[in-house]
Amino acid sequence: MANEVIFTPLKFRNLEVKNRIFRSSISGRFDNEDGSPTQTRINWESKFAAGGVGAIISSYVPVAMEGRIIAGYATVHRDEWIPLWAKLGEAVHAHGAKFIMQLSHSGRQLDLPGIHNKNRKALSSTSKTEPINGIACRAMDKAEIAHAVRQFADGAWRAREAGLDGVELHSANGYLFTQFLSSGINDRTDEYGGPLENRARFLLEVIDAIRQRVGRDFHLQVKLGGVDHNNVIFGEKPGNMISDAVQIARWCEAAGVDGIHVSSGSSFPHPLNPPGDFPLDMLAQSYDAMISSSGHGLRNYLMFRYKLLQPIFHYIWFRLKKGHPVEGVSLDEARQIKAAVRVPVIVTGGFQTASVIAGAIDAGVCDGVAIARSLIANNDLVEIWRSGAERPDRPCTYCNKCLVNAPKNPLGCYEQDRYPDYETMVRTIMSIYSTHADLKVPARDGLLTR
Repeated sequence: MANEVIFTPLKFRNLEVKNRIFRSSISGRFDNEDGSPTQTRINWESKFAAGGVGAIISSYVPVAMEGRIIAGYATVHRDEWIPLWAKLGEAVHAHGAKFIMQLSHSGRQLDLPGIHNKNRKALSSTSKTEPINGIACRAMDKAEIAHAVRQFADGAWRAREAGLDGVELHSANGYLFTQFLSSGINDRTDEYGGPLENRARFLLEVIDAIRQRVGRDFHLQVKLGGVDHNNVIFGEKPGNMISDAVQIARWCEAAGVDGIHVSSGSSFPHPLNPPGDFPLDMLAQSYDAMISSSGHGLRNYLMFRYKLLQPIFHYIWFRLKKGHPVEGVSLDEARQIKAAVRVPVIVTGGFQTASVIAGAIDAGVCDGVAIARSLIANNDLVEIWRSGAERPDRPCTYCNKCLVNAPKNPLGCYEQDRYPDYETMVRTIMSIYSTHADLKVPARDGLLTR
């Protein structure tokens, strides 16, 4: 079979995945305000497991309520959620796929902060305002850093207790770990700032704490940015280069990490993550929710909203895309990291062509790939490749309409040209919400919380 390597198992130290395709971290506002997972989330993840992926990397799962990027995302900050996550894992396992929980903390990178972050400064490595959406923040003190370390370790323990297959630390794309790792963001002068060894201290302390909490037999991988390209906004420093990422990957491996997941960019979204277009007219319609929720981002909204200003934003945002492909945007960074470590390396970045993926694996650039948007467009993408096709008949167009709709609307593919009509698009997007739970009347002496 052509491209056969895609369908061969990938073996980590304690985990075997049935093929080389991981559903990358992506999710919508599927869950309850208190952070508990819902049937809608189970339905969402089950689509991709049934479609043939080897493993699902969950969406961003906060280890603390104040670490949410968006309210309505499931968290792992309470023991009571363990049975709910166990149900999700059971649903994914029923299709022969693995489930890896992505442990995360937003720091200063917030979209819809919710009531837990309303009228308070976000925790970060720095007190510099976040430059894209204008989120105010303050530098964490050492006690707060130590508390965050424990929160990550507790989250990993809860994932293991739920019977999940592993955890991933989201150390890329602008979230809290990136805010410590990046030379373009971290301006501390204590032992958590300055040289790379100090900037990596927080991440390495979390890895050590997780290993002490769950032992060496539970799968642990780290998602790293290959190159920051932090100068999206004029006046910001470029940040970490690939040599920094290579060294961080080596330290992670030495600390007991079982795999590295390579991405790009020091923010999310970023011109290189996800690669593709940025539909500004549609973004203006959803961005108002961020303004009303956080009180920030008015400058961006005005640039999206008025057509005379859109070319300015377009130039600022897209100038960093020159010379970078859409599919396989981070393959060069993955190649250099893989050459420096012995653990398996997976990479994300717009994949949907079988020969591109197989070629990268056969060439030793990576061991597998992580995909989000192309799987949203075609949930059965793996089976399409198994049939011998190079690409789907209706491929993802990289329009990023799924991304810009997510803060305000249900997550799904909003490229209307891929559907027979608008009503079919809506039915497809809404299909995961058909949960039909039985409603119950609370007892007279209290609320029904479960």
